[in-house]
Amino acid sequence: MCDAVWTAMLTIIMETRNNEAELAQTLSALVAGAVEGLVSDVIILDHASRDGSSRVADAAGARFCISWDMKDIVRSARGDWLLLLEPGARPAGRWIDDIAEYMSLSKVPARFSPSRLHRRPFLQRVVKRAAPLELGFLLSRQQATAIAKSGMQLSDFATGRAVRRLGSELVPAWVAIGNRPAADDTHQ
Repeated sequence: MCDAVWTAMLTIIMETRNNEAELAQTLSALVAGAVEGLVSDVIILDHASRDGSSRVADAAGARFCISWDMKDIVRSARGDWLLLLEPGARPAGRWIDDIAEYMSLSKVPARFSPSRLHRRPFLQRVVKRAAPLELGFLLSRQQATAIAKSGMQLSDFATGRAVRRLGSELVPAWVAIGNRPAADDTHQ
């Protein structure tokens, strides 16, 4: 899709704490969105990581924040829309086209569809509630500005909000975290 011109740009925001490997997986999956002109910037909010998360963010051209106020972060986003993700989550399929179309046609927040290839066992799906950002969270910067408060976490944006479902799937972060080599656990 070389001739695509997106009218709305997208800012990706993630929170991390010792998620170097997962951060690298997510950032590499987002490269296509940057190449296509959809992803304008990536902001990484750090919670005292002691691993190479800052180096991974720097190598990817992402802004790495070690102290922040959520209101300032939202205001500083370059995109008209924000996509909140967990480190390790990876959009799949035609996610670039799906998000671009959704942003041009809709005004309400959305989440990705769950991955058909990566599902928690049945009992875990019944007993354990999914994390607020397990399927990502897409919202306009205008909506985020109205919600943002000092001391807020990214998951607070997604908690209790009515959303629509995107056609594209998201490989959840728990897949990457579950495949983390045991040696990486020394950073925690």
